[in-house]
Order: sequence, then structure tokens, then C-alpha cells
Amino acid sequence: MGSAEDTADGYRPWSEVTPDAARRLLVAAVDAFAERGYHATTTRDIAGRAGMSPAALYIHYKTKEELLHRISRIGHDKALEILTVAADGPGCAAERLDAAVRSFVLWHAAHHTTARVVQYELDALAPEHRSEIVALRRRSDAAVRRILADGVAAGEFDVPDVPGTTLAVLSLCIDVARWFSAAGQRTPDEVGALYADLVLRMVGARPRPRK
Repeated sequence: MGSAEDTADGYRPWSEVTPDAARRLLVAAVDAFAERGYHATTTRDIAGRAGMSPAALYIHYKTKEELLHRISRIGHDKALEILTVAADGPGCAAERLDAAVRSFVLWHAAHHTTARVVQYELDALAPEHRSEIVALRRRSDAAVRRILADGVAAGEFDVPDVPGTTLAVLSLCIDVARWFSAAGQRTPDEVGALYADLVLRMVGARPRPRK
């Protein structure tokens, strides 16, 4: 999450990265990867954006790929946290799905620069790191799939294909990072509300009967 990104969701970007020099390099890498792409970015580009020498980068990160892995791991850990909190939260399936989509979309909009790198540079990771991140993505998928399955079992959702719908919901949310602009007409919160409503309509959410 670059310094220019909104933090409306209360998440402090990269607070888990220390020391400060390592954090500055990571922020610079996010901006460079998002602007130029991973393969077109050099370690000199990253160090320059951070106001440091190329040699200083190697004190904190052995390779450019290590930087990408750190960014991807932190981003996917955050995504999993968001979806798991919603899946394990109170309320009926529709309320939990609403919470999951709102918060997941909010993060992808508020931190769109980071999210683009996290979600779209997966294939640049080393095989062992890619496998690690894919495992996290499967756990995120499982959290959403559980909400949908609960809704179907309770008669709240009309979803003939739970795995396929899970993929559609996550793809819809993730794509926000590709097009969202802070200069646009909608805030991250507004986009989150819009997408939550769209997803509930997609799954045919039915109002719960009154007791």
C-alpha cells in the first residue's frame, strides 16, 4: 500500500514490516511493480524510489523476488483474515456474505495499488513461494464457499453451483483493484456497499422469515 493510498478501512499499511528502511523499500517496490510490472522493475528502480542505494536494498532483501513474496504474503494474509472474520461472524448467511463482500471490496479499493500487485503478479513468484500463496488463496476460497453453503442449507440462497459461484464472487471483488481510482466518483465504502448488494442479488438472497 503506497503512501498515497486511502486507509479508510483502518488498516495501517505495512506496520508489520520493520525496520523503517525495510518498510520504505517494500512501499517503493509496491509502487514500482504496480506502475511498471514486476519483470520491468529493477532493484535500482526500487532503491531509487526509496531514496536509498541499490546496495542498501540487499541488506534487507536478498532478491527482488523476496520483496514480491513479502508483499504477496502480507496481502494474502490480510485477505484471509478479512474473509475468515466475516465467515465466522454473527448473523445469518446473508449477513455474513454482506460483511465479507463489503470488507473485501473495501480493502481492494482503499489499497488498490497493493492489491494489483498482490493479485496479479502471482506467476512471478518462485515455485515454492507460489505454492505457499496458492494455499492461502484456497483458504480464502473456502471461507466464502462455507458462507454460500450455509446459505443454501438454510434456504437463504439459490445457488446450484457453490464452487463456481464462489469463484465468481471472489473474482468480482478482486477486479475492483484493477479499475478503482481515488479520483473516481465513488469512495471505497460506497463501492463495497454496491458490490455487497450485487452479490446478494446474484445468490438470490431471500429475507429471513419473521419469528
